[in-house]
Amino acid sequence: MNMQSPSIAQRAALYLRVSTTRQAEHDVSIPDQRKQGEAYCASRGYELVETFVEAGASATNDRRPEFQRMIEAGTTKPAPFDVVVVHSFSRFFRDHFELEFYVRKLAKNGVKLVSITQEMGDDPMHVMMRQIMALFDEYQSKENAKHVLRAMNENARQGFWNGARPPIGYRIIAAEQRGSKTKKKLEIDPLHAETVRLIYRLFLEGDGISGPKGVKAITTYLNERRIFTRDGGKWGLAQIHAILTRTTYIGEHRFNTRSFKNREKKPESEVAIMAVPSLIDRDIFDAVQARLKSRNPMVIPSRVTSGPTLLTGICFCAKCGGAMTMRTGKGSAGGMYRYYTCSTKARQGKAGCEGRSIPMDRLDHLVASHLEERLLQPKRLETILSSLLDRRQERTERRREHLADLHRRITETDQRLGRLYDAIESGVAALDDVGLKDRIAGLKAIRDQAAADAERIRATLDGSGDRAVTPDMIDTLSAAARGSLRIEGGGYRRDYLRAFAQRVEVADDEIRIMGTKSELLQTLVAASSVESAAIGVRSSVLKWRTRRDSKTFRERPFH
Repeated sequence: MNMQSPSIAQRAALYLRVSTTRQAEHDVSIPDQRKQGEAYCASRGYELVETFVEAGASATNDRRPEFQRMIEAGTTKPAPFDVVVVHSFSRFFRDHFELEFYVRKLAKNGVKLVSITQEMGDDPMHVMMRQIMALFDEYQSKENAKHVLRAMNENARQGFWNGARPPIGYRIIAAEQRGSKTKKKLEIDPLHAETVRLIYRLFLEGDGISGPKGVKAITTYLNERRIFTRDGGKWGLAQIHAILTRTTYIGEHRFNTRSFKNREKKPESEVAIMAVPSLIDRDIFDAVQARLKSRNPMVIPSRVTSGPTLLTGICFCAKCGGAMTMRTGKGSAGGMYRYYTCSTKARQGKAGCEGRSIPMDRLDHLVASHLEERLLQPKRLETILSSLLDRRQERTERRREHLADLHRRITETDQRLGRLYDAIESGVAALDDVGLKDRIAGLKAIRDQAAADAERIRATLDGSGDRAVTPDMIDTLSAAARGSLRIEGGGYRRDYLRAFAQRVEVADDEIRIMGTKSELLQTLVAASSVESAAIGVRSSVLKWRTRRDSKTFRERPFH
């Protein structure tokens, strides 16, 4: 709205009109309207800046050139006048609906319509029309928003970026020109992509000194080592969690996931998937999601994860997927015995599931002894872990390539800075030029960030070494893990067993033990007290390969 100081006269425009060509020819009404209009402006202290004269045009529609010129001027920002003065509202429009439409249109730009002979209508008719127009405006706004959102969804599905700031690890580039509009896409930002990969690596593997880190530990790790955000600030828990759960990093950016007004989550049918270059392998992303879910206290109650039984919380019925829970009963001799049974069958009977029950001691022994006698044997570990360690070697190679790219960027930036300094010394460019200062500052920022990233990658490579994992190392890890699984008296350590196997499925004719390779490797390292062996496993690659490359392993101790 235009806010006028009391000491500044408001600017006014006169709109004069006669109804017929005959009246215009005889000059019946225009001079009188002009005279009354000028007197009205003078009495109100208005400064008359423009006059629009419409000769011989009807007020029943808006097909009037002077009227349209006045409306165009009155809706331009900033408007050249503050008030439109008419003799009567009928001179402006005889149709109430159209009158209210243009009154509101001018009012939105801070321009008021006044009549010499009539006050602005507050009668029921005008009140009703204003209410109708308000509803019309709301409807039009929603329709416009709907069409804009539909276009943006389609733009995303075609792989184009809709604007806003991209996730860290990506930058915006011009993709193609369509008329006057430049279509944009995302590409991987080499300066910050390694930070994203580091966060995933810390969550799944740790830093080479300790085991996998949680969201809070990763936040502390990055901030203590001055690995800043893209803006140079410190990391927060929400930022780390968002990076670990964002599907953009596996090449699927999700657009239109929440309502703009209330931020409520939208149904999947309304979400548009935009293809982008992937930063993280899908199997790594899936492993992160599984670990996040397993650590979520809202998913697994504390009474389950800390219960007294060996397999509670990880044991499931193979038929229906329901949890296998502990039940007790009396034996023939009157003694009590415990067994695992399908919770669905226990609640609903055979109509819910025909899943079987199995004595607790038997199932505990089958699972634990299989881990000890088969899974943790050196040859079996070689087969399971080879593909995982091969991928780690591939990541090491990618780090070396990225380090070379960063060094090239540092060299190129230094050369460009050198040319700018030469231009200043030779007098071609002035040091006090604001644009030049900004350019130098921007190049320095790029160079410094690239140098910091290069130093971090170099430290990672220097600390990892390149020794291959030998059979002796596997033997050492295997023996340490089997020893840590057992406790005095012949029992088993519950936490170690759960780390080696994350899911046990019980069927009629077999039991399936499943787990992730990364969890298996980390638990092996944690169980080993030989530091050199731990370093070798973390950083090296096995020289053998298997045909199967899966993020999980499956064992069958009982058929």
